[in-house]
Amino acid sequence: MKTRAGYETGLDKFNRIGTATNWGFHLIFILLALLCLVPVLVVLSISLTGEDSIRNEGYRILPAAISGEAYQYIARQGQMITRALGVSVLVTALGTVLGVVLTTSMGYVLSRPNYKLKGLLTWIVFIPMVFNGGLVSSYYINSNMLGLKDTVWALILPLAVSSFNVIICKTFFRSTIPDALIESAEIDGAGQLRIYCSIVLPISLPVLATIGLFLCFAYWNDWFQSMLYIDNQNLYSLQALLNSLMSNVDALARNASSMGISYAELVATMPKESARMAVAIVIVVPVAIAYPFFQKYFISGLTIGAVKG
Repeated sequence: MKTRAGYETGLDKFNRIGTATNWGFHLIFILLALLCLVPVLVVLSISLTGEDSIRNEGYRILPAAISGEAYQYIARQGQMITRALGVSVLVTALGTVLGVVLTTSMGYVLSRPNYKLKGLLTWIVFIPMVFNGGLVSSYYINSNMLGLKDTVWALILPLAVSSFNVIICKTFFRSTIPDALIESAEIDGAGQLRIYCSIVLPISLPVLATIGLFLCFAYWNDWFQSMLYIDNQNLYSLQALLNSLMSNVDALARNASSMGISYAELVATMPKESARMAVAIVIVVPVAIAYPFFQKYFISGLTIGAVKG
């Protein structure tokens, strides 16, 4: 009769991966990485290519003629871009903090089995994931009833809480925070707010980082709220301003023939395709720099919140 060690040795062969299979997996992941990396390299290459080269030779991974015209054009808008960058940083920071506080607190409340309104509020949170109130109703409420038009809060509050993030938090807290831990704190006389701040949050870094990253991406990449609610260009976010700049370039280029000769020549020399790609690089770089610092918590929070429960 085989020993226990013998059974482990016999089953071990089913857990081994052959050399050919291992190389196959490496090849697959290399191809997937290239699918993600090549478009970014193409965008970077186009942003560093002159307009004449793009017109003559098209898009290339390696630029035929390196030019910084696109970035010089963006730099000439320095004051506006600096102001818009400050608005984006402010909105992203305030929105992320406020969104994390609201989302995690809602998720924690809904995760408690003894909360009497748990079922009703869970449905209230879940329904917006299936049915949307529509753009007209949200615009009327935010602009007329709440008076958020042309304020920074119009860029923050509409994106602060989403049902998807609340469900992630609820699942995480329900599957990770033991009921015995909460009950022991209640026996010691701690209130729910004290339990939430002193016990729950310190052991919930993965979900905090995950929700924070979701919100940070959403706020940083958002331009639609500015288009809806902001008329004052001093309150434009970076994405909204750069989108406006690109629209102006296209409009000027289309109407170049009706302008004066010198102004038409100026418009003709403006970067168009390369400027679009330079805008994309300017927007993506800060997020790409920040993501590695959150990656560990981001993956952990997603797997715990999605698999368990």
